[in-house]
Amino acid sequence: MNKGFTLVEMLVVALIFSIVIGAATSVFANTLKLQRYNLNQQQLVNQTSYAMDYMSRALRMARGNYTVNGSSIQFQTYHGQTWRFYLGSDTLKINQDGVIYDLTSNDFKVNSFNVSVSGVQPMVTIDLEIEGKVLGNDKPKIRIQTAVSRRQIIIP
Repeated sequence: MNKGFTLVEMLVVALIFSIVIGAATSVFANTLKLQRYNLNQQQLVNQTSYAMDYMSRALRMARGNYTVNGSSIQFQTYHGQTWRFYLGSDTLKINQDGVIYDLTSNDFKVNSFNVSVSGVQPMVTIDLEIEGKVLGNDKPKIRIQTAVSRRQIIIP
């Protein structure tokens, strides 16, 4: 009586082993892709939240009238500075008395930035859409809108 494995048994074991390893590798690769997407989505939410909070705080404390031109808004601060929020090539920018800063990261593309002002007690409505740049077809995208009114009450 011979003890050992036949060639067919060895081939079946190799086939089963390669199927199990292939499935495990696929699950691992998909998990990494999903993790990368979720991290990018979280960074996008943080970036959008920061930009909206920064603009809301500044617009709430503005003095005088707002000047809106398409996708930009300009106003005076209580310190007499002129600030302007506007859409640059791919980023949201702020011009503070001639000094320009990026309000959003270059890792994200701002698709749209729309501003409107309405009412006697001016209410500024900001509509912002941002998407990620790095993940090919699975780019996370967020669109957010908020309305801000000035803290100073104006009686007509």
